[in-house]
Amino acid sequence: MSKWEEWKKAVGDTRPWHIFDPNRHVSDNKIAEDRLSICKGCEFYLKTTQCSKCNCIMPVKVQLAEAECPVGKWGKENLQ
Repeated sequence: MSKWEEWKKAVGDTRPWHIFDPNRHVSDNKIAEDRLSICKGCEFYLKTTQCSKCNCIMPVKVQLAEAECPVGKWGKENLQ
């Protein structure tokens, strides 16, 4: 698998530009806070606030409704 294919698999369906689409944000800030809390306790979370698996900026990614953790620690849970 190429590096590009690995990145696409790790990121899933979420893309960085989705942050500009208000229809893709989570409706409940508690979900974003819970996700970020999980990230901060993860071995792949870097001091730069990035994930070393998907290279996303996690304080941004956790706000996207369709986003999922690349190692399965959180996902599309409780989204209505």
